[in-house]
Parts: sequence; structure tokens; C-alpha cells
Amino acid sequence: MPRPLRRTKLSDLIVQDVKRLIVAECLKPGDRVPSEPELIASYGCSKGTVREALKALQVEGLVVTRTGPGGGAYLAEADPEPAARMLRNFLHFQHLDGEGVYQMRKVVEPELAASVTGRLTPERFAQLEENVAECSRRPETEDEQQRQRILELEFHNILADACPNPLLAFVGRFLNDMLRDLVVLKKAYVPERHRFGEANVGYHRLLLDAYREGDAARVRAIMLAHMHDAERHMVALEGEVANSFLLEFPGREGERGA
Repeated sequence: MPRPLRRTKLSDLIVQDVKRLIVAECLKPGDRVPSEPELIASYGCSKGTVREALKALQVEGLVVTRTGPGGGAYLAEADPEPAARMLRNFLHFQHLDGEGVYQMRKVVEPELAASVTGRLTPERFAQLEENVAECSRRPETEDEQQRQRILELEFHNILADACPNPLLAFVGRFLNDMLRDLVVLKKAYVPERHRFGEANVGYHRLLLDAYREGDAARVRAIMLAHMHDAERHMVALEGEVANSFLLEFPGREGERGA
């Protein structure tokens, strides 16, 4: 027998309608959403039902409430980081590796990079130049190697900040943060691999030249080549880290194959 459909709670319906209003009216952070009396009048419900709906919107980070004169519910500045962090944690438990991340990066990064062509301000160019200069210094310690790997990813986050497509920008940052987590959690910065850093700096300089020329097709081609090269280095680094781990804990080899 088919399962009976669960009846939608009125508070959930109010939540859906407020979200629909936010999208339809293109509301921005700080804009006011319907007040308690307005919602009570619209839905013919109790104050408790409306407060339950507003509380749900607060928990989702969509609204904040203010008391006193001019009080009420206002649209909040959405923060994608908590949701992205939870999703990264989920994927780490799926044993995602660098190769899996780069399968996506090879699709996302070239399009994101091309979309930024002609949109980089002098301030963005200065940030990118400073990043390249920092990454050009050869690391001397393990901490410096970790910092350099993370700085190389920050170059791509600067591009994501300039991306006109918020979805593309979010996915780009998410993949960069996934790689940052893998670098730190797997200690993929420990093996000295100076050619990796030199290759990254070389590609980043080529990208800056292409951006100055306003050549989106060249930007896309350079970024795709960069992703293929970075994947090769990352997979090799993960292999070195895994082998050193097995040498340190030889009993783990059997567990790994189980």
C-alpha cells in the first residue's frame, strides 16, 4: 500500500512562503520580512505558529529578529561556510582523495577563470601579484611548505571572489577548501616537492599575463593545463605520504587492503 502523504505543518508552509518571497522580490540582507501581526493576519494562525516559523528561519540563518522600536524580522547575510564545512566533513568520511577533487576542478576552474576575464580590478591584480611573490619564495621548513600549499590555493580563491556567477564561485571555493583540508589532514605538504610550487607559480604568472591581455580563451586553456599538472603532483604527493605512513606503521598495510 502506498504510504499516506504527510500533511505539511502550517509553520513549514509559512517558512516556504517567506523563502519564496525572498527569491521573488530579490530581497537583500537587511530588508524586512513580514512581521508577526502580518503573518498572523495572512494565515489566520496563532502567534505560536508564526514564532515557530520565524525560529526555523533563524536556525537556517536566513533571518535575524530585533526587539524594540523598529523591531521585527530582517533578512540576514547568509554565510555559506557552515554548510560547506559540514559537506566537506561528509565527503572526508567517503574517503575522497585528490584525484576525486581534481576530477571536478578540471571542469570548474577553467570556466571560473574564464568568467573573471575583464573583471579583475587593480586591487585584485595587486592581491594576485602579492600571492605569486609569496609563493615564489622556496620554503625552508615544514610549516613554510604547508603555508605555501595553502597560499597556492588562495590564488584561486581570489579569482572566485571576482566570479560573477555565485554558484560557480561557491563550487570553486568549496573545491579549494576540500584540497586545503586534504593537504593538512594527510600532511601532503611534508614531502619536499619544489617542482610543484615552481609549476604552480609558473601557471599563475601565465594566467596573469592572459588576464592583462583580456584573452578568455587563453585563460581557459592555461587553467585546464594547470589543473592537469597540479593533479599529477597532488596524486604523487598523496602516494608518498601513504607509503611513508605504511613504513611507519607496517601493520596497517593489511588493514588498508581489507
